[in-house]
Amino acid sequence: MNKQHRLAYIAIKEVSQGKRGALTKLLTVIGVSRQAYYKGLKREETAWEVRDRRLKERTQYWFDFHHQGIGAGNLVVNLEHDELITFRVTHKMVRRVMRELGLRCQIRVKKHSRQEASEQYVQDNILNQNFETDAPNKVWLSDSTELSFGPNGEYKIRLSGVLDLYGRLLLSHHLSITETSAAEIEVFQRAFDRVGDVHPLIHTDRGSAYTSGAFNNFLGRYGVTRSMSRPGTPYDNAPMERWWNEFKLRWMDRHPMPKTFEELAKLVEEGIEYFNHHNRSAQRSGLTPDEYWNEAA
Repeated sequence: MNKQHRLAYIAIKEVSQGKRGALTKLLTVIGVSRQAYYKGLKREETAWEVRDRRLKERTQYWFDFHHQGIGAGNLVVNLEHDELITFRVTHKMVRRVMRELGLRCQIRVKKHSRQEASEQYVQDNILNQNFETDAPNKVWLSDSTELSFGPNGEYKIRLSGVLDLYGRLLLSHHLSITETSAAEIEVFQRAFDRVGDVHPLIHTDRGSAYTSGAFNNFLGRYGVTRSMSRPGTPYDNAPMERWWNEFKLRWMDRHPMPKTFEELAKLVEEGIEYFNHHNRSAQRSGLTPDEYWNEAA
């Protein structure tokens, strides 16, 4: 007996309970004898059916947990760390389950447009798109992005962040009305307060906040090395750009528009908590950014 027949028998049992003559009529409609019906109900699931049912349940759970924003690869990673999955899971198995459940990763790429800003303290592109690092606090990336809130999304706010290239852990963040040198100094101060005495390579774009005298004087006290993206080359800061993109598409866009600044701030905090502590990836050996970063720190 296949799964569809078994599900049909279970549905017939639930529908016909307490209704005289209903069972006979339903079995007649589908052309099944009472003997076959009762035999099918009593049949136990095979070991494969039990495993398949559990795999589908947990695949659906992790897909929903990550707001429909991960594909088969990262689903495998989460299932490998799932205490309820006691058997080996492969990409082929997960792709089959996703196909049967109708699950599809809902991620699209947003286009960005940037305006050139006045430059006071411009640095060379020392990072030069070398996005591999072997330890925490060797390379920090920073940028800000715009978020909206209000009944009709009419209010705008800037979210600034400092991202450690190792493990893609967001070390600190800060909300401000506009991207100013004061806002960027604040977000970097929070990062230094968190990790202590470190001297990373810091890479940013050439926005006015990052080329200002105040910001450069602030960083000068920490003995860091500066690096800046080339004009019109957002890929020079690709990991930070991707982090914002996924944060918006996989978190902000999957929640109702915050009506107040307080609601926005709470949603941002929860989103950063999710990406730092729950977002497992095969690129980090199945670990979250926090686990991967702390394992090496």
